[in-house]
Amino acid sequence: IGVCRDLMDRLVRLGGRADKTHVFRNGVDLERFVPRDQAEARQRLGLPDGRILLSVGNLVELKGHHIAIEAMTRFPDARLFILGEGEERKNLKALAEHHDVADRVTFAGARPQSELSYWYSAADALVLCSSREGWANVLLESMACGTPVVATPLGGTPEVVQSPDAGRLMAERSVNALVDALEALFAARPSRQAVRAYAEQFDWAETTRCQLALFKQIMGSRRAADPNSMT
Repeated sequence: IGVCRDLMDRLVRLGGRADKTHVFRNGVDLERFVPRDQAEARQRLGLPDGRILLSVGNLVELKGHHIAIEAMTRFPDARLFILGEGEERKNLKALAEHHDVADRVTFAGARPQSELSYWYSAADALVLCSSREGWANVLLESMACGTPVVATPLGGTPEVVQSPDAGRLMAERSVNALVDALEALFAARPSRQAVRAYAEQFDWAETTRCQLALFKQIMGSRRAADPNSMT
């Protein structure tokens, strides 16, 4: 069982049997992650007015925060807030200073999950510039809060972002591709209601149904092979 088709295809290429692979994608807690009024969310978090971008994840190279920071040179009216901690914090701060955007890049550190819905709701877009992902929960969390996403077209991400109502996929993992995708998003931005409606298809109920169906299938197969194997 894997959370996306990309991972299962990789498993098959490593020698796994295709007929024994199943994709049961992750869901999102639609009660914890809900849209908040943007102005109220910003006031609660002490954030300014204007365009806000959000990048969430450990401060490591594979999460691509450096790409988001460099893209800020192309959006002089925007601010970037980075949530997370990690070994690259010092380097990322130096990068922001090097590109003269340090005054518009804020490292907010690791935040409690109970606070995340306010961060997502306060932002105009979430950016995820990862070099690899299985199934990035931050994408679903952001969309459940009504905030569209821009992400690299890698791993399971294309299986998450399948509609303009969700956001945009970058053409590649680069600064220029991120800028292009953000500009396309802002030129035809979906409503927060549309983004939330898209996210609602990713509740946990469907995943649970698929798991139960598989378990019943396995139990039925064992009974058919050996009626005395299970009681």
